[in-house]
Amino acid sequence: MKLLPEGWRRARMLAAALTLWAPGAVADLRPPVEGAIRVATFNAALSRRHPGQLAQELRLGGSEQLAAVAEIIQRVRPDVILINEIDHDRRGVAAALFRDFLKEGRGGAAGIYYPHLFTAPVNTGVASGFDLDGDGRMDGPRDAFGFGWFEGQYGMAVLSRPPLDEGAIRTFQRQLWAAMPDNLMPTAHFSDAAPTLRLSSKSHWDVPVTLPDGRVLHLLASHPTPPVFDGPEDANGRRNHDEVRFWVDYASGAGWMVDDSGRAGGLPPDAGFVVLGDLNADPADGDARRGALLALLALTGDTAPRSAGGARAPGPRKTGDPATHTADWRDAGGPGNLRVDYVLPSKAWTVTGAGVFWPPKGDPLRDLVGEGGDASSDHRLVWVDLK
Repeated sequence: MKLLPEGWRRARMLAAALTLWAPGAVADLRPPVEGAIRVATFNAALSRRHPGQLAQELRLGGSEQLAAVAEIIQRVRPDVILINEIDHDRRGVAAALFRDFLKEGRGGAAGIYYPHLFTAPVNTGVASGFDLDGDGRMDGPRDAFGFGWFEGQYGMAVLSRPPLDEGAIRTFQRQLWAAMPDNLMPTAHFSDAAPTLRLSSKSHWDVPVTLPDGRVLHLLASHPTPPVFDGPEDANGRRNHDEVRFWVDYASGAGWMVDDSGRAGGLPPDAGFVVLGDLNADPADGDARRGALLALLALTGDTAPRSAGGARAPGPRKTGDPATHTADWRDAGGPGNLRVDYVLPSKAWTVTGAGVFWPPKGDPLRDLVGEGGDASSDHRLVWVDLK
């Protein structure tokens, strides 16, 4: 862990001042128009290898990486944000410490406080009781209901300035994969374990936010497994597809899903919602089975937030528009840059602004993202303004 040096603080403050005159700036970071709410998602790479490590790092004052993540959030200033890959502990200590960490301004950006926080258990590191990877053991990270070295690794948290309707929050951590009609599970590959496997590699959450005008916005949050790191059975690719498809069914009012409290069914037809998170699927490129994602994009209407940095990023050209990319992954031996992070509002909302925080080279804020995740995260924060 590297503590934040004072010289780096001064450099960031200077960059913040210069950005007011920088040509080709990252995006329009002005506040939302009156009456709009800014909703964001960020795979912030706040997972560590050992339980309690993230909380200890935050207690000691943070690191350069944590400071960069915090400043990105402070620059964009979302009203509501889903953090993917923040380690979950039973008392939610790490998430609460990170919320406090955001209150102190970084690099010249003003601090931001979120009075409302939700985090909950996820499937990563939770033992399945089966040898899912066939290595003769049942205690490895690939034998868990979701890949993880410990329970709660790669967790999630929602931070919000408007209040959350905590009594109406629904979680689907224990939803069985086999219960999904027409699922793509490779049943023969999993054998006896198949009926017990959970759909979510982390969890699926419906978190209602009460807006200032009294209306409710349902945050439909998840982080499906990457569609790689498996064999010809394509278990991860199939699971990714079905994790994304869950939201298509849920938002369409399907009745097959049952939440962790035992309540069945999806959203009512008049509910306003936004699907958000690192979905690990690109609509045009990469290894994902794209059918569910394309159905979700059609259901919501795709605003396709963009960035100048993504548009100018090096690497082989792909089918999709590079300006919409949200992940900065290596080209040699990797998938290259892809669009995998989404904020997808239902069509009842008017989108008044959107963007991806990916400054181009020459922008004073470029060092907040670095190259390939070496400064903050290999993902980019994505936001949409809704009215």
